[in-house]
Amino acid sequence: MNLKDVDLNLLVVFDELLKQGSVSGAAASLGVSQPGVSNALNRLRRLLGDELFLRTSRGMVPTPYADALAEPLAGALDAIRDTLNARAAFDPASSRRAFVIGVSDVGETYFLPRLMRRLGQLAPGVTIRTARTTSLDVKDEMERGRIDLAMGFLPALKSGFFQRRLFRQPYVCLFRRGHPLAGGAVSLRQFRAAEHVAILAEGTGHGVVDEIMQRAAVARRIRLTVPHFMAVGPVLQSTDMIAVVPLRFADCVCEPFGLVAAACPVKIPESVINVFWHARNHREAANQWLRQNIVEVFGE
Repeated sequence: MNLKDVDLNLLVVFDELLKQGSVSGAAASLGVSQPGVSNALNRLRRLLGDELFLRTSRGMVPTPYADALAEPLAGALDAIRDTLNARAAFDPASSRRAFVIGVSDVGETYFLPRLMRRLGQLAPGVTIRTARTTSLDVKDEMERGRIDLAMGFLPALKSGFFQRRLFRQPYVCLFRRGHPLAGGAVSLRQFRAAEHVAILAEGTGHGVVDEIMQRAAVARRIRLTVPHFMAVGPVLQSTDMIAVVPLRFADCVCEPFGLVAAACPVKIPESVINVFWHARNHREAANQWLRQNIVEVFGE
């Protein structure tokens, strides 16, 4: 028999007739009319070539063929129900789900310590793998389902994506303690005269720093250019160079590397940090749970 010829609703009626033992009982349980159940039974009889149920003084009794079908069909229907309802059944305490999060190196520095502490409390079996948004096409990877969600300053994620704001942050000047600029506001003249570390951070929105400097005709003395933020702390710690970085990154590296932050004399729009997810994951229970926890931990 070809499955394309089988109406799943007929099997549901068959399963209910086995449980109830009568057309009226099955009709009441399914919320349909008795003629509707009788019609479904007649269609199934023709399809399977068997009477399936016989009327007796004890009600409707299954034939041997119906008895043979009962257990495997009930198991198949239960499996289908479980599969269709799976998105509503995410238990973080017992889950061993592996999530992939798109995030930059500066995002790893800021987000991961607090996020992993939260997951350790609520979902000890859940694991996280990060994918650098600066080294891959995060839009394509999320569309393919290879990344569950992304966090950061990612203006390229628009059509087909949902987003929720976590916080806004200004840019600041960062330099070592004891630096000649320490102890007061940094003037534009001092900013121009200082040697700078420039961070490219391709794939994120942090390139706005260079764009603003060019539009404002502020020529920086760039001594070092790096593709990511992780080298900034050690370099500034041991030199008199300065860097323009997001405030939350400065908060993470000031204490470990003996650095201080000051307001930037060039007005740069605040960066907006969001959590992003693709439409394909919008209603997935596990993804919803992770997003909600991220918002609770990092949302303003």
